[in-house]
Amino acid sequence: QPRSPCCCLAWTLLIGTMNCLVFLLNLLLMFVIFTVVLLPTIVVVYFGFQCHSQVLHSSARYCKSILDDNSSSALIILGFVIMSPLLVVAMAIYCSLARRLQLLVCFQPYSLALYKGGRCCHPGEGALCCARGCSRQLKAWV
Repeated sequence: QPRSPCCCLAWTLLIGTMNCLVFLLNLLLMFVIFTVVLLPTIVVVYFGFQCHSQVLHSSARYCKSILDDNSSSALIILGFVIMSPLLVVAMAIYCSLARRLQLLVCFQPYSLALYKGGRCCHPGEGALCCARGCSRQLKAWV
């Protein structure tokens, strides 16, 4: 049965807030995973740019004694070369963790705000929000 307009607005705000929180949780998890996995690339490229004479030309002791322009260029190239595989690893880790924690299932459709009782459609419709309530289809992720 449909909700009243005031109740519908309140439920819409609640569902919108919950979806925003789930989105921020996903974003935070992705940021942490990508930062940890890409840390070697970040460090190598940082030291390469810091010690190159054409870029920053730091006066640090390790830049003068260990790294010259050729080795700084090699560090920059190495950092960008190892970035691609590490991006793939970070994305695989995030997807596996999101699947295991079922984070993408936490998003709620706004049509739940329109009707009482949790069902958002009539039996037989193929809407996504009905996967739990109306249709008896197989799960996409087993």
